[in-house]
Amino acid sequence: MDFAVFIVAMAALVYGADFIIKESERIALHFKISHFVIGATLVAFGTSLPEMAASVMASADGKSDMAIANVVGSVMFNITLVLGVVFLIARSMNPHRDLFAKDSAWILFPVIVFIIMILDGDISRFDGILFLLLMVAYLLFLFKDAKEDLVGEIDTDLGKETFNWTKTIALLCVGFVLTIGGANFVIDSGSAIARMLGVSEWIIGLFLISLGTSLPELVVSIVAVKKGHADMSIGNIIGSNVANFSMVLGSAALVSPLAVNLEASRYDITLMVASSLALLLILANKLYNKSAAILLFVLLALFIQNSVGVI
Repeated sequence: MDFAVFIVAMAALVYGADFIIKESERIALHFKISHFVIGATLVAFGTSLPEMAASVMASADGKSDMAIANVVGSVMFNITLVLGVVFLIARSMNPHRDLFAKDSAWILFPVIVFIIMILDGDISRFDGILFLLLMVAYLLFLFKDAKEDLVGEIDTDLGKETFNWTKTIALLCVGFVLTIGGANFVIDSGSAIARMLGVSEWIIGLFLISLGTSLPELVVSIVAVKKGHADMSIGNIIGSNVANFSMVLGSAALVSPLAVNLEASRYDITLMVASSLALLLILANKLYNKSAAILLFVLLALFIQNSVGVI
């Protein structure tokens, strides 16, 4: 029964995020916001809502390990699985934006801040406020480029539709209800599954929940790259990872301070850092191809092997 509830709740998360993503893009189109900024803000926030809801619910229930593991696992899956698949299936990727020059700091800086904050074994409410301020700084940085060239960046079918605030707000509300409600059931059923299988909540949050909540990023990025929107695909992942560290962990820490088991999480956090560095290497050398996909899949295999080994 718990498995069935988990699957249905995860489906609610994904469908809720889909509503939010579509309507967020509609709003962005209405205000003529650039494609990369759409991917790095509205779409990234939409696809990060499942992680945020799941981690906040876990924090409220006193499950710090699950809240933090969900973020670590989601960042890992976003880089290794999502971008690995994108690079594998893309015939060619030529982002309009110089991603390494403009965005490399936002790949590495949140990781550094996260590591510094967990060294004392705790992410406090004060740390949570700092994380949220980091999100504000990222938004201010992106707004400078919000009016870049829009040619070829927006869904043409969507552009033909008449903008309707009532419909958009209503669908956004439906998306939020599905996302938040689904996250609540994901945490409950995930904890039950963990107890039944005799594994830790860290592993459930790291592997099962983070993989499920990364599905919106995977779907959106694949669709984006299939339409030739490389900027949106990569921007979605960079923005989602910034949101995971700042908005997700920040909100979860404000609900309740998060205790960190450094001994149990060291390997997974190390792999997450390695994946972030691998992404920097890819952007610096513009390796948007199958060789980059293989590199990311190797890191993903190491991550899964360790999780399965622990289970």
